[in-house]
Amino acid sequence: MEEEAVSVGWELMEDEEEEEEEERVWSWGAGTDGQLGTGSANDHHLPQQLPLSPSSAARPISHIACGGAHAIALLQDTGCLFTCGDGSFGQLGHGDCQSHSSPIEVLFFNSKHVVQIECGMRHSLTLSKGTSGDSLHGFGSGRRGQLGISTDRKSRSFAVPQAIYGLEDVEIASICANGDHSVALSANGNLYIWGRGFGGASDAYCPQLLPSPLKFSQVAVGWNHALLLTDSGEVFMLGGNHHGMLSNSQQMSHEQQSPLHCTPSTSSHEVCNTPLIPMRVPGLNGKKVLVVAAGAEHSAIVTENGTVMTWGWGEHGQLGLGNTFDQTSPQIVRLTESGPSDDHGPLRVYCGSGFTIAGGPVSSQS
Repeated sequence: MEEEAVSVGWELMEDEEEEEEEERVWSWGAGTDGQLGTGSANDHHLPQQLPLSPSSAARPISHIACGGAHAIALLQDTGCLFTCGDGSFGQLGHGDCQSHSSPIEVLFFNSKHVVQIECGMRHSLTLSKGTSGDSLHGFGSGRRGQLGISTDRKSRSFAVPQAIYGLEDVEIASICANGDHSVALSANGNLYIWGRGFGGASDAYCPQLLPSPLKFSQVAVGWNHALLLTDSGEVFMLGGNHHGMLSNSQQMSHEQQSPLHCTPSTSSHEVCNTPLIPMRVPGLNGKKVLVVAAGAEHSAIVTENGTVMTWGWGEHGQLGLGNTFDQTSPQIVRLTESGPSDDHGPLRVYCGSGFTIAGGPVSSQS
C-alpha cells in the first residue's frame, strides 16, 4: 500500500536554565506545503530549528498536532493557536485557502481558551473550555462530514472555524481525528463520532452517540478504524476491514457481533441508520490495557505490565516484529533482545501513518 500522508517530525525543548527559559521547536520531513513551519516550502532530511519570534519563544507550547500536510501549535498559558502548511481546504483557519510556510496565529480563537487540538487529513478540530462550558470547532474539508457542522451532505470546506453543535450539554474529556474521521469522548465515558463511516457505515454529518453499556476512557482513530479502550482495560474496534486490522469475525461470539446503531446526540440531528459493530479485540487473554494508538491501518497497545503489542498493516515494518507481514491479532513487540520486561516505568506508544514510536522511563540496569 502506498502511503497518502506525509511524515512530519516536531520536537519541543526547554532550556535547562529556568531564569532564561525559552521554547525551541524543530521540524523535519516533507515540507513542500510549508507544514514544517521553517519559512520555506522545502523538504528537510535533518531537523530544522524554527525561527520563533521573541514573543512566541517566551510562551510554552503545550501541544502540536500534525495533519496530512498542515500543523497546529497550541500555546499552554493563553490557549492561542498557530497554524502552518497546506491551507487549500481552509484547514489553517485564517478565513482563506492560502498556505503558509511560517506559523500564523488563528485570530478567531483570541477570545477563547483552547485546551486541545487535533488534525485529520485535511481538517482541524479544537476543544475550548470556559465558564460557559465546553465548545468544539471544526474547519477545513467537510466532504465526509468530518467537521460535524452540516446535515445537508454537500461537499463543503470552511476556512473560518465553525461551531460543532449537538454537544452543548456534554462535558468533553478529549477529541481525536484522523483521515476523514472525528470523535469526542465525554467525561462520563460516552463516545460521539462523525465524519466518514466506519466499516461501511454511512457518513455522519453531525456528532452521533455510539450507544453502549460500556464506558470508554481512551479512543484512537486511524484512516479506516478506531480503537476504543474501556475503563476496565478492554479494547474494542470499529471498522478496520483492511490489511487484517480486525480478526476473523467468526472468532467473535454472537453477542460481541450484535450491531449497535448510532443515535443522534440531540433530537434535531439525523439518525445514522447503518449499524456499527464494535468488536472486542481477540488474543489479549484477559490482559488489562492502559494505552491504545492507531496508525493509518495498524494498531498498537500497551498492557498494564508494560508489554507493547501491535497488529494490522505491516508493509513497512511498522508492527516491529522483524518482518513486513500483516497481522490479524495482537503480537508482542520485543523492545530489547531479552524481550518484554518489568524494569521500566509506564510506556507510551504513538502511531504515524506507517510507523510506530514507543517510549518511557527505563531502569539504568536494564
